Amino acid sequence: MGAAEPKQDVFQAIADPTRRKVLSLLAGQEMPVNAISGHFPMSRTAVSKHLRILADAGLVQERKVGREKRYRLQPEPLQELKRWLAYYERFWENRLSVLKQLVEADEPGEGGGSPAPGLKAVEPGSRL
Repeated sequence: MGAAEPKQDVFQAIADPTRRKVLSLLAGQEMPVNAISGHFPMSRTAVSKHLRILADAGLVQERKVGREKRYRLQPEPLQELKRWLAYYERFWENRLSVLKQLVEADEPGEGGGSPAPGLKAVEPGSRL
């Protein structure tokens, strides 16, 4: 049986702090809704709504065990987030690398000593 296309966007599903906490709870083990709802100051119905949103995004899977539903984390949709964040991680690493090079090239004793174009040198101990 193939996986159905998610009805909810993963980004929207994890935007809520309650849903992120639910995912953290389910990362370690499968849990029934009663056990999950015990971790929140809200009704079981409210927790069930959060679980439905997570299930619609493909982040949790439910299964019936007797009369109760048990939920477990499905981490695969989080790969989309990882790929999206990886771009920005590379972006900031590149920016910080350039900044480091500029700072190191401008350190006294490194040959540079003069400020970058458009910046005034500030003597140690002077007021800005």
